Amino acid sequence: MDKFQEATTENETLDPPDWTDMGVLSHRILDDAISYLKDVRDRPVWREMPAEVRSFFSAPLPRSPAPLADVYDDVARNVMPYPMGNIHPRFWSWYMGSSNFTGALGDFLAAIQGSNLGGGNHAAGLMDSQVVNWCKEMVGFPAAASGTLVSGGSMANIIGLTVARNVKAGVDVRERGVGAIPKPLRYYASDQVHSCHRKAMEVLGLGNRALRRIPTDAGLRIDIAALKRAIAEDREAGFKPACVIGTAGTVNTGAVDDLQALATVAAEQDLWFHVDGCIGALIAIAPENRSLVAGIEQGDSIALDPHKWLHAPFEAGCALVRDASAHRNTFAVTPEYLESTPRGLASGEWLHDYGLQTSRGFRALKIWMALKEHGLEKFGRLIDQNIAQARYLTRLIEAERALELMAPTTINIVSFRHRLGDASEEHLKTFNTEIMLRLQEEGIAVLSDTTVGGQHCLRVAIANHRTRRDDLDLLVSEMLRLGREIEAPSMPG
Repeated sequence: MDKFQEATTENETLDPPDWTDMGVLSHRILDDAISYLKDVRDRPVWREMPAEVRSFFSAPLPRSPAPLADVYDDVARNVMPYPMGNIHPRFWSWYMGSSNFTGALGDFLAAIQGSNLGGGNHAAGLMDSQVVNWCKEMVGFPAAASGTLVSGGSMANIIGLTVARNVKAGVDVRERGVGAIPKPLRYYASDQVHSCHRKAMEVLGLGNRALRRIPTDAGLRIDIAALKRAIAEDREAGFKPACVIGTAGTVNTGAVDDLQALATVAAEQDLWFHVDGCIGALIAIAPENRSLVAGIEQGDSIALDPHKWLHAPFEAGCALVRDASAHRNTFAVTPEYLESTPRGLASGEWLHDYGLQTSRGFRALKIWMALKEHGLEKFGRLIDQNIAQARYLTRLIEAERALELMAPTTINIVSFRHRLGDASEEHLKTFNTEIMLRLQEEGIAVLSDTTVGGQHCLRVAIANHRTRRDDLDLLVSEMLRLGREIEAPSMPG
């Protein structure tokens, strides 16, 4: 190739060849998206994919281009009709929010702008910090505290527990490693604590045994007296008690630990007080129920999830740390290629100094837009609404002889099961699991199951702004119908 040919060779790009055509298709996609959400109640919560749809996902790597309209048709035909279902008003399975349209627009605009939130002097970074400040205000944290947006609750908890380790280790863990810690650290949480805390202990190099599970009381809250005994025993055995984890809403039943009592114990025992508020921290903004999480503002760190009760599209978590210096000192690294400048793009704060990711997406915009549109007070009322719905379902269960409540309903999680005469626990589990699966397969509702106090039960977690009380009426009537249908074949003829 001569110099002239080289100079006139057309450069390639990923931009569309015709922006007008792209606009037409984009408007079609937006119209379809609006219809998808508007009609969500009329579709099954979940449905099994046919074999031909499942085989679509085994297609080979595409090596040549295809028209974008055809690509979108593939998505419309094979992806959109088969969701997990959590935006549906009768999805009450694993604890999730149900997203919102404004947040989805925020995600789109964030992707269009394309900013990397590692740091820098640009609008996305300032908005990220603003949303973190708003989260601090929601839970009563001081303005001088620190925080960072992360992928979700598991990572938010890891952030807080990592800062706790480094503060309480007694050595420079970042430089010398966990092997240099003079006394093995101990963390404490209730036996209902989320499994992400075990993962955190493993990732932090402390091991699962470093997390001591404390028995719970009749309300499935951490037993304060048992906690104090465990701390004393560990000190006597040569361990260093370092951190107590309070749970503001357990995943099994929604139990809320006595956060004020835990704050007192932590202060008396010189422990870091971390609050796992991924389920219930935002009850702090609910006018009727905020007292349930009193004491959360006393935490040294808090994990919360805007993609739950703020209904941000996945994914959006937040870690808050009272001591901003301790937070930054746990994660900050400044290589020569990421040094700040006195002005210009690199003059802004480096947000990657507060977490594990150097590069991360613009999560703040979807949260910011929805909060601006609806206002915080509405989100607080929606939380109260979900808690009231859970109490309503509890009353329906208590009024129906065929159903049995398995744990107290504290917030928005109801644990219960269908009775079956004098059936064994094994038979009851099989029976209730079959009810749960048929509810899913018939597209009626999605529940999950768990074990509470050694007994299997079904679990309804209502974190959905689309749920109505008549959805809960339907759940109970359909459970009773399915119970009769499943039980009938085993009855004598």
